[in-house]
Amino acid sequence: MELRMEGRVALVTGGSDGLGRAMSRRFAECGADVALVARTQSMLDDARDEIASATGQTVRAYSCDVSDAGQVGETFAAVCNDFGRVDILVNNAGTSQTGTFTEITDETWQADIDLKLMAAVRLCRLAMPGMQERRWGRIINVLNIGAKSPWGGSAPTAVTRAAGMALTKVLANEGASHNILVNALCTGFIESGQWVRRREQLAPDTPMDKFLEDMAEERNIPLGRMGEAEEFANMACFLASDAGSYITGTAINVDGGVCPVV
Repeated sequence: MELRMEGRVALVTGGSDGLGRAMSRRFAECGADVALVARTQSMLDDARDEIASATGQTVRAYSCDVSDAGQVGETFAAVCNDFGRVDILVNNAGTSQTGTFTEITDETWQADIDLKLMAAVRLCRLAMPGMQERRWGRIINVLNIGAKSPWGGSAPTAVTRAAGMALTKVLANEGASHNILVNALCTGFIESGQWVRRREQLAPDTPMDKFLEDMAEERNIPLGRMGEAEEFANMACFLASDAGSYITGTAINVDGGVCPVV
């Protein structure tokens, strides 16, 4: 099945690296123009140049700390000024933050909530009026499997991601009558820059391929391997396209079968 997204504009947070970059490239390959949003300008510029060169689509980069409400508003306005609208919103920003519950400070909780939950709340609030007016919109909230099946030591991320899953359902119910489809994708263990950095911390002398094999075995992934960012991006592209026009309000695991909750 060929997925086409010509004439659509996608805004992807965390778009300079990992899953965000893979989704952005896949959207552009299918014909969408893309606004990349992330903190680090050099990484944004690299992603923009690579995706635009490979696809021929219009790709722009916006440096923004999405945990800052003021920066979110300014960046969204700049995207709309440049592209005219946002048809597809992907809330993908945020790395895993975990610790022992009694040792997590109020400051850490608030920072995680601002980055993973309130950024999505604010961007959805900005994007939905235009989607309602055009009677077409797609919102994808990138969560992780801890939102469905948290384990000890997985706070605060598991808690904020669970809140993101509730937000997904609320917005899906409110958006349905306007043809705004809202879904979540729950990541498992997928190759990304986070795992590169983790290898550098835990096993710098171990080749990356061997490190990923060991991680897959340690975590008992039924498919026997880590996922690839492109596999995750394919599911996001399906949901963001007209091919996914009867899917809303769901949270799909992209995890190789590891989550015990469907």
